[in-house]
Amino acid sequence: MNPITLDSPAQTAAYLRTLPAIRERCGRVHALAQKGELEYFEYHPEKERDAAAFCVEIIKRDFGTNFAAIPPHGRWRHLDAGRPRVGPLIGRWRAVGTDSREITRRLLDLFLVSVLLDAGAGSAWAYTEPESGQAFARSEGLGVASVAMFEKGFFSGDPARPHQVDAEGLAKITAPRVAEAMQVSEANPMVGLEGRTSLLVNLSKALKANETYFGTSARPGNLVDFLEAGAIQAEGGKRRVHVFALWTALIDGLAPIWPATRTTLAGISLGDVWPCNALKKHSPAGAAEGDELVPFHKLTGWITYSLLEPLEKVLGWSFEGTEHLTGLPEYRNGGLLVDLGVLTLRPGVLDASLYPDPNSGIPRLPPSHPAIVEWRAMTVIELDRIADEIRKQLGLTREQLTLAQVLESATWKGGREIAKQKRPATGGPPIDIESDGTVF
Repeated sequence: MNPITLDSPAQTAAYLRTLPAIRERCGRVHALAQKGELEYFEYHPEKERDAAAFCVEIIKRDFGTNFAAIPPHGRWRHLDAGRPRVGPLIGRWRAVGTDSREITRRLLDLFLVSVLLDAGAGSAWAYTEPESGQAFARSEGLGVASVAMFEKGFFSGDPARPHQVDAEGLAKITAPRVAEAMQVSEANPMVGLEGRTSLLVNLSKALKANETYFGTSARPGNLVDFLEAGAIQAEGGKRRVHVFALWTALIDGLAPIWPATRTTLAGISLGDVWPCNALKKHSPAGAAEGDELVPFHKLTGWITYSLLEPLEKVLGWSFEGTEHLTGLPEYRNGGLLVDLGVLTLRPGVLDASLYPDPNSGIPRLPPSHPAIVEWRAMTVIELDRIADEIRKQLGLTREQLTLAQVLESATWKGGREIAKQKRPATGGPPIDIESDGTVF
């Protein structure tokens, strides 16, 4: 695969923040894997059929042949864990005369902060919902807790308008307040509490700094107005919007929230972008600065998938270009590949010090480790390949089973289920990532 030629580091930095760059750079890593030239992983394409078959069984178990009933991947499902919560909220708002645009603004407010709170909480934490008495862990627990916080006005700076997220409310958030709201204690510890709190506080600054996207009231939900201004009005008054408009607003508007320690190029902070040693090793002579960098933008992707749903369902908008969205490179999708043998760590490639419990055989690595970069890059491309194989086994087209539906019904769920089968005590991934609350 020939790398895209860019004239300057600033152009490269701009390119690495686009959606197409994710597949292009991850595709270059995948090309190295096909030649056996990754540093940390061996690639076994013959296992892809088995991985797809595992996913197909999950789809059939949960949906039978009613594939049209599979919802897209998005935060909505986690917020409704155990019982509906989003629908009743919408119903209460409609009952007091709230119009569809403001309802959508509120949902975008809620979904965006809920995704930012969604970084891995660890296997020891859980949230017990006071109303139902049900306990929820991991993504569902974080989602249910975020709904409760939203309903109580935790993210709002206006007591008269508790059901919104704004810069003033976010600026008042502290780690102890988040810990209390999420029931964190010595007996119920959460990984990455400080990191996810810093994202929310930094979001306050981003909302204030980007009036174009977030309006004078500095709310995530004001993206509705930004997108509407550039939309095409289709038949029946419905709006058509290109997904690049939403992606650009998020990648640009949320840029200030990411830690200052992230990769920079030409003085531009790139966010979830990391150097790949294997790419650097095999780069051609005279390769441009930044040629070894691989973008993932996982949380931005997760936000994008999550915001599309209320924009489509509540406002009736349609989005073009969604085929450019990628699978999410996180530990459930990636764990599926490792647990089912599509990817295997090269024997002895990791130092023994990276295995906190040698008996478990599970390494623990920071997100910046080159093995994690390889793993995530392979995950992006393998999700495309496994989605194609799932469609082949089911006799479906891409229109009949989208990547967003595959992520929701098969790979993410499949990664969780195979992890529970292989590691019933924790249900954790086959490679443990040190979470600071800002990546996964």
